[in-house]
Amino acid sequence: MNFLRGVMGGQSAGPQHTEAETENSTRQSEDLGSQFTEIFIKQQENVTLLLSLLEEFDFHVRWPGVKLLTSLLKQLGPQVQQIILVSPMGVSRLMDLLADSREVIRNDGVLLLQALTRNNGAIQKIVAFENAFERLLDIITEEGNSDGGIVVEDCLILLQNLLKNNNSNQNFFKEGSYIQRMKPWFEVGDENSGWSAQKVTNLHLMLQLVRVLVSPNNPPGATSSCQKAMFQCGLLQQLCTILMATGVPADILTETINTVSEVIRGCQVNQDYFASVNAPSNPPRPAIVVLLMSMVNERQPFVLRCAVLYCFQCFLYKNQKGQGEIVSTLLPSTIDATGISVSAGQLLCGGLFSTDSLSNWCAAVALAHALQENATQKEQLLRVQLATSIGNPPVSLLQQCTNILSQGSKIQTRVGLLMLLCTWLSNCPIAVTHFLHNSANVPFLTGQIAENLGEEEQLVQGLCALLLGISIYFNDNSLESYTKEKLKQLIEKRIGKENFIEKLGFISKHEFYSRASQKPQPNFPSPEYMRFDHEFTKLVKELEGVITKAIHKSSEEDKKEEEVKKTLEQHDSIVTHYKNMIREQDLQLEELKQQISTLKCQNEQLQTAVTQQVSQIQQHKDQYNLLKVQLGKDNQPQGSYNDGSQMNGIQPEEIGRLREEIEELKSNQELLQNQLAEKDSLIENLKSSQPSPGANEESSATDSARDSEQIADLKQELATLKSQLNSQSIEITKLQTEKQELLQKTEAFAKSVPEPEQSETVTAAKATDVEGRLSALLQETKELKNEIKALSEERTAIKEQLDASNSTIAILQNEKNKLEVDITDSKKEQDDLLVLLADQDQKIFSLKNKLKELGHPVEEEDELESGDQDDEDDEDEDDGKEQGHI
Repeated sequence: MNFLRGVMGGQSAGPQHTEAETENSTRQSEDLGSQFTEIFIKQQENVTLLLSLLEEFDFHVRWPGVKLLTSLLKQLGPQVQQIILVSPMGVSRLMDLLADSREVIRNDGVLLLQALTRNNGAIQKIVAFENAFERLLDIITEEGNSDGGIVVEDCLILLQNLLKNNNSNQNFFKEGSYIQRMKPWFEVGDENSGWSAQKVTNLHLMLQLVRVLVSPNNPPGATSSCQKAMFQCGLLQQLCTILMATGVPADILTETINTVSEVIRGCQVNQDYFASVNAPSNPPRPAIVVLLMSMVNERQPFVLRCAVLYCFQCFLYKNQKGQGEIVSTLLPSTIDATGISVSAGQLLCGGLFSTDSLSNWCAAVALAHALQENATQKEQLLRVQLATSIGNPPVSLLQQCTNILSQGSKIQTRVGLLMLLCTWLSNCPIAVTHFLHNSANVPFLTGQIAENLGEEEQLVQGLCALLLGISIYFNDNSLESYTKEKLKQLIEKRIGKENFIEKLGFISKHEFYSRASQKPQPNFPSPEYMRFDHEFTKLVKELEGVITKAIHKSSEEDKKEEEVKKTLEQHDSIVTHYKNMIREQDLQLEELKQQISTLKCQNEQLQTAVTQQVSQIQQHKDQYNLLKVQLGKDNQPQGSYNDGSQMNGIQPEEIGRLREEIEELKSNQELLQNQLAEKDSLIENLKSSQPSPGANEESSATDSARDSEQIADLKQELATLKSQLNSQSIEITKLQTEKQELLQKTEAFAKSVPEPEQSETVTAAKATDVEGRLSALLQETKELKNEIKALSEERTAIKEQLDASNSTIAILQNEKNKLEVDITDSKKEQDDLLVLLADQDQKIFSLKNKLKELGHPVEEEDELESGDQDDEDDEDEDDGKEQGHI
């Protein structure tokens, strides 16, 4: 270190003569420093040793070590960075410098880290993950944010080194919620507080740090997330407050406009908020209108006008809603007839036709961004009518732009108008038709392209060629005089295809084109360099090739291309249809997901309620058990529980009545059983006394009469049994109801019992007595239930036996009917026999008389036999008469 100090001292001690000699001396000293640094780091152990010395807390060791390492990094940064990177804990040791309580070492540590992190992504990541963001933001807060000194500036520079072009650190910064800590930086306070040079520098660096996080060069996803975070934490709102404040320095205002531009670029939420911001004027005006007034005012600084144009472009970037709002201010139905309030559209038209060429260019580019990739607004803008002078009819905006072109205005104005027309006509056949409808436009373009003009006019010629090529490529052949084929023939006749293609190539070969295509922000050193817009360079790149092919195509190829276009349009319509279906299904899915989440919440609430109710029920059970223990004392002092008093809310008379009813039910049961036994015996008798088919007729008649009487008795007894069963069912139901009432009385009495006042022994004894009686009552209730159940079973059995008896009676009745039929048949046969016998006797008697008359002797035996026969016949007749009576 002493060696290097001597070297530095020798360098400063040299004589100083002229400026050239001073520059040579400085260059030589720098070269000498680089040589000594190279010698020093040739042995990496020197740097490692220096890093270990930085761990010493001694000021006279640590501070010179920091200065030496900073000098080494300034001389040969990449080599020293690589050595520190491979050293164990090298970066971590340097991070400890930020926590040093001595501000000198801490501040020089910040400078050291600036040199260490410059252009080295690996070291930047290590420093960031060593909690550098937290420590640096703490230092900035301690130093007073934007009102702080040069330490704040150094910390901001270090933060830029860590975040710029480092997506990993940017994501870590966002996820660590460090964006929220940036909001207090922009609370500038009272406008009369003053703006020191250091405050301006600090605020400028703070704005640049915000732009680093939302730069268009970052990945779209990272930029979008940072934009949303800045809106949610209020950072965008704070920036808009500075934007509309008074007394803000011009350079800070310009940088604030650029910062707001990139915070809202492509973010619909931020763009909507910016559209709602009003300037603090009377009456309030939208911030967009106030900014546009500055853009078309030629007295405003050039950089400020460029910043406003960039802000307007970012506001309309991928914002079809904002584009529609701007174009709507130009339409006849929305223009304020009183002229009190000025709209954005009126300001753009005023700037478009101003005498200031820069205003013309800015207004044309701004209006072109209102039409960017929006066919609807291109068609709407065709409706805009302008009043050129009093007494003359209004002309369309499209016609007025072509009129100014033909008047030979400044190159900057013509370039701006041609860019507007090219943007307007691209992808819009209706606008092409309107443009070609004016018969003067095509001759003007062909005349401009065919002329051999100077180098300055070549850019205008190229843009005219592009406009004419767009008129061919997006032509729908609706005008017969200017169809695609006729326009191509016109080009070939008056210009020549090769000459046309050459003029078209002037655009992309121009130096201003390559400069504008690099980044979206219009950053020009002076107004003379302001020619191309970034978005227009994309359009040129897209159309140059297809226009060249369209010029060389034949009519047949054009027809084929038209067919292909139609097919593609049909395909696109189908794809759009399915996209809409998918979008609708996504919405339905979201609704279903919301319903599911709602049902889940309700389910959780219900489960919670069930859990609470279960706990309450358990508490009530515990209270009931406690009351059972304490149920030994009446709520009146003189009352006491004994055998003659109420027992648990149940009267002894009710218990006696219940017992009597049980006894009665038992006796009824015995009676029914006896009756059932009698019926069984009766059925058995009936079965045993069933007559056989060959029984005599008299016994059958007697049994039939007896059976009829028994059947009638059985039916009467069956009706009696049914009535008894019904009455018993009613009594059982009544007993169950009384049982439920008794249980309810028991529970009500248990709840109404007060706290015991007597001693615990008496209470326990009485509680035991009550529990015993209660258990006895419960046992009796249980027995009643069992008896009721048994009676029900017996009733069911009796019903089954009665059904069996009825079936037996039906069988006997059928057999009796059969016997009666047999008896009737027997009687008929007997009567027939009696008639035959009577006829025979009469014949025999007549024959005997004839024999006697003839003198033939008749024997006595015959007379005796005939007499006996007559006697038998008389007996048979008597028996038959008796049976008939029966």
